[in-house]
Amino acid sequence: MTNVAPRTVLMITPGYPGEMPLFTRGLSVQGATVLGVSNGPEHELPELARRHLSGYLQLPELFTNPAAAIPQLQRWLGTRTLDRVCCLWEPGVEVAALIREALGVPGQSYEQALRFRDKDLMKQALAAGGVRVPHHAVARTATEVREAAEQVGYPLIIKPIAGAGSQDTFRCDDAHEVDKAIAQLGHIAVVDVEEFIDGEEFTYDTICARGRIEYFHIGYYRPRPLIARTNEWISPQTLSYRLVDDPWVAEGRAMGEQVIKVLGYDTGFTHMEWYRKADGEVVFGEIAARPPGARTVDLMNFASDVDLFAGWAEAELFGTFSLHIERKYHAACITKRAHGQGRIQRIEGLDRIKARLGDAICAIDLLPLGSPRRDWKSTLLSDGYVTLRHPDWDTTKAMADFVGTDLHLYAG
Repeated sequence: MTNVAPRTVLMITPGYPGEMPLFTRGLSVQGATVLGVSNGPEHELPELARRHLSGYLQLPELFTNPAAAIPQLQRWLGTRTLDRVCCLWEPGVEVAALIREALGVPGQSYEQALRFRDKDLMKQALAAGGVRVPHHAVARTATEVREAAEQVGYPLIIKPIAGAGSQDTFRCDDAHEVDKAIAQLGHIAVVDVEEFIDGEEFTYDTICARGRIEYFHIGYYRPRPLIARTNEWISPQTLSYRLVDDPWVAEGRAMGEQVIKVLGYDTGFTHMEWYRKADGEVVFGEIAARPPGARTVDLMNFASDVDLFAGWAEAELFGTFSLHIERKYHAACITKRAHGQGRIQRIEGLDRIKARLGDAICAIDLLPLGSPRRDWKSTLLSDGYVTLRHPDWDTTKAMADFVGTDLHLYAG
């Protein structure tokens, strides 16, 4: 731990999503006094989060009416002074910025946060900075969506302008498919209509401290998320690629560095997605001021035998990063979707997986028997996952495919 005066940190949603208690722990083990705030009651927090908090405030209107919630937060804080305000959950990024500005806490401003949440502002800023972004247009009505489709051309993607990941994202190859997408997007006020980039999909994730990239990670999706999120039978894979100097990812890595510089990101985690086309051209996808989800930070930790939850906290609290990163392994997280509906009745193939993969397995987290099956369209982790690692890329992929084909959960 760095020898600096203790910090007091406000952690927004310290218990959700699933990795947040680990980030809360990271702040605590770095010596910070961690205060939590969210819209739910304290008793619903996971035990790990509660253990590392020094106080908690429930603000039901935190995300729906921050203008009313922030004065309540100020009264609760009283004479306590915050050194940082942290939020690693996508929908809370703008709220965190509003709190910083209202309380005079250093960190990402609201204007800066908008460039990480609003895909149109994001692409405008990056295009002006020389980054190759997809051709796109913003639409607020069905008529504007159709006009944008004609402007952008087919195939195209329609997605929420402030969304996260690939949820509510549609590929359209013609006007008829645009109409079908419009019918399913009635709950979303503003969408981005953009050029469909046909290529492999990667991530470029960073921990930054005082404007410096102190750690970076390159991930790879098998298959690309749009395919995985529209075919229930698929067991999606997220892989961590250890050969970060390989020509296969060199241009994407360089683009990621450029994106961070153009957007002027200062301190914290970022998660960027990018594409590599068959001709080698790399194209920006999107970036968020948060870590990747679906236990991808676990992959980073398993790949190097480190604790990036604490490493991020050091960067956030002190502007330093002292972890030694040795990229020992490729790692993979394979998520499983049960066959059938209802409650999990049986699991098949797990003994074969354990016998064949042995010490390559890092984690197994499957729904217990009797648990209700999750909605596979609304959760990245589906009905559970297996995480594994190996120094060889082809071996890692083969093991991941074995989990995908031979492990089965059945619901009924």
